[in-house]
Parts: sequence; C-alpha cells; structure tokens
Amino acid sequence: MDLMEQSASTLSRLIASRQLSPVELMQAHLARVAAANGAVNAVVSPRDPDMLLAEARAAEAEVTKTGPQGWLHGIPMALKDLVAVKGLRSTYGSPLFADFVPAADDLVAARLRAAGAIFTGKTNTPEWGHGSHSFNPVFGATRNPYDLTRSAGGSSGGAAAALAARMVPVADGSDMMGSLRNPAAFCNVYGFRPTWGLVPSDAVGDTFLATMATEGPMARDVEDLARLLEVLAGENPEVPFGRPAAPYAARLDTDLRGKRIGWLGDWGGAYPVEPGILDLCESGLQVLADQGAIIAPLAPPFPAEKLWQAWITLRAMLNAGTKGALRDDPAKWAQLKPETQWEIEQGMGLSAAAVHAASVLRSRWYARAAKLFRQYDALVMPAAQVWPFPVEWRWPQAINGQAMDTYHRWMEIVVPVSLIGLPSLAVPCGFGPQGLPMGMQIIGPSGADAQVLAMGQQYHRATGWPQKRPPLL
Repeated sequence: MDLMEQSASTLSRLIASRQLSPVELMQAHLARVAAANGAVNAVVSPRDPDMLLAEARAAEAEVTKTGPQGWLHGIPMALKDLVAVKGLRSTYGSPLFADFVPAADDLVAARLRAAGAIFTGKTNTPEWGHGSHSFNPVFGATRNPYDLTRSAGGSSGGAAAALAARMVPVADGSDMMGSLRNPAAFCNVYGFRPTWGLVPSDAVGDTFLATMATEGPMARDVEDLARLLEVLAGENPEVPFGRPAAPYAARLDTDLRGKRIGWLGDWGGAYPVEPGILDLCESGLQVLADQGAIIAPLAPPFPAEKLWQAWITLRAMLNAGTKGALRDDPAKWAQLKPETQWEIEQGMGLSAAAVHAASVLRSRWYARAAKLFRQYDALVMPAAQVWPFPVEWRWPQAINGQAMDTYHRWMEIVVPVSLIGLPSLAVPCGFGPQGLPMGMQIIGPSGADAQVLAMGQQYHRATGWPQKRPPLL
C-alpha cells in the first residue's frame, strides 16, 4: 500500500485499529517530501525529521495506551504559512517576518493539534496571502505538480500542490478572494470555503467588520473535507457572529434527483474566461445532471461591476486598517510587495460614505441571493477564469485580450461568493488540451455547508478526478 496515496480518513482508521503505525506513516511522509518538494516547493520551513519521528513514536504509544487523541491522531500536516504555529517559523510570506517563530498557536493550529495532527512544516503562500499565485521573497514560487512551468494558484497554492503531489493527505487553507477555490482548481483537488463565521477567527484586531476571509479544508476527497471541517468549525466565544459545527461527515449521503442547480457560467459575459474552461465546467454539470439534478442556465442576478466596486472598497478598507501603519516606517514599507502597497493606499483614501455605500451594495446582493436560493438548491460557476499560467508571471495581465486593471481582477469570478460569505466547494472537473486541471464551484445558501458537501460527495463518487489522474512527478 502506498500510504501517501491514501485519504486521511483511511489513514486515521488504520491508525485507530493499530494496523498502521504513525511512525511508518511519518517515514512515508518524509520520503515523499524529500522526493517531490524540491521540484514543487510547496512545503516550507520543514521541521527536523528526528523530532517528527519522535513525535510519531509518542503518538503510537498513546494509541496503544489510551487510543487516538482525535481523528487526526498521528497524521502529518503542513499548515498554511498564514497560520501562526507555536515554535514553528511562520513568515506570512513576508520578509518582515522571515525569522518569526510564534510563542502560541493560532486557533486553527490549536484545534488541529488538539485533534492529534503532527505539524511537519508550513505550506507556501503569496506574501500576506495577496494574490492567487503562491510566490514570495522568502521562499520563492510554488510550482504546479501537473506542469512544473505553471502556477499552483493561491493563496493556498502550497497546500493544493502538496495535496496533489501526495506530500500531505489533507490540508488547511484560507479564502478571502478564492484562495481555497482557485488553487484547488489549478491542482485537481477539493477546496471548501465554508459559510462565513462557521470557522471562527482569533480574537485579534477587528472582529466585527472583517467578515470576508475564512479558513477552510482542502483534500483529495470530500469525506476528508467534511471531517477536517468538523475540527476547524465551531464557535469561538471571544468573537462575534459564530456558528455551531455539525457532524458533516455523517451527512454526506444525498439524492440529487430533482435538485435544481442554476448555471451562472461567466455571469452573462461579464467575467472573461479563457477558452475551454466553460466547456469543461459544463461537462462537470453533466455529471450532476446524470444523477438526476435539473440544470438551469441563469441570467446574471446582480450587476457584476457593482459587486466588484463593493468588493475592492471593503477589501482595501480592511487592508489599510490592518497594515496601514507600515506606511509610517519607510524601511518596512519598502519591503512590501507592490500589490500590498496598492491595497493599503486604496484603503487610506476611502471615505466613510464610500465604505457605507459598498456595504449597502453587499447587503442588496445578499438579499437577492437569498431569493435566488428559494428557487435553486445550488448555483455553479467556474472556480477560475484562466488556466494555470506560467510560474514566472506575477499575475495574468489580460484574459482573451481584455486587460486586467488590478492584480486580482483575473479572479473576479469568486467575488459573488466571497462578498456575502456563502459556502462554496471547488470540485475538479477534468483537464484541458494542454493537460492542465480546472474546477468549478458548487455554491449553496448561507448555512447550507452540509448540503453542499453532500452534493460534492455524490460528484466525487461519480468522478474521482484526484485519484483517477495523479500528477506524474
């Protein structure tokens, strides 16, 4: 058995039944990282192998003595480098934090640690998570396991590439502007952006206005997504707007017959999409139709440009609020990537009236989407507008000859979900003529995380793309 081909759920069951030693699994993990990571550059700040093997031996002894600590007991995990992990170099992809070693875990790390995961390193991310291409001045660029000349996406690009290359069995990610969904599409894996508030933030900085970014799970199958979400989810009493967790893995069976699914495509042409992507997504839709779902093409339900203006206003406001003080230190300011400087400067120039107007647009879109979900069980859109692009690029400058006016406009198709915090599952839907992966989003109403995952499970059972076509590294 190739252990690194197995799902985290399978490995968990083998460890719990004492058919697999965490030591044996750690040895397989270390061997796979040694073989693949040099080419892909997905896992960064790796921990000492002897220390990891010692922790695996302790995990094995604990299973023998008292049973597993949690479902991740003894499972190797590399956490996204936007998550602070106690005692483990955590850089945020920034030269300002190149040597930062946190004294405490972020909430995500603490919950994963409590479930028994063994942290082996970090996964690469763009500086501050800004942009959907995982490169930074600390570690360089992560390459796509399906084509080492191409991007793995971002900002959870390191996590997606590590999953695809079989360096980790399951991974954490985060998503403000497609950071779970775009790299999942680029790397032929699954990424789930949960309903906003289901996975709470730490009680640091503003927790009332910052309601667009969320942590979430990534995996090569939907059962692992559901089980990891059970660990990540659940209220943090120190922050507002929390939501209770649920037994998602126990609710994965569903019948798609009669389910109504709205196909939004390219939003009536508002979002330029490279040739072949819509066709591949429509083939994914056909998988749902073959299981009895009713697919209905939809006209754009809200003006795309208004969504975009609301998005960039609120995003800039948040970036200026969290990082604006860096403008007062010329040495630190000079070390920020231009895209981050642009975000801060845009936010610094905003008026209260502009922020209020953006929030009103956001509110109107939320109300319109709620009405739409009275007619449809789910909506579907592509998870990206471009195929994985050359790794040397900072970002795609144009799509089909249409110039992109910001560093992230080429990912505008994720904004309708992100702006109002809907649950969205990026599922693989095959490969284009150049052998590059692509995916689509299955989107549900707020709070319908279990239903979206169940739809994804039926889709995965019918397709199995991550298992059917692993990368040939």
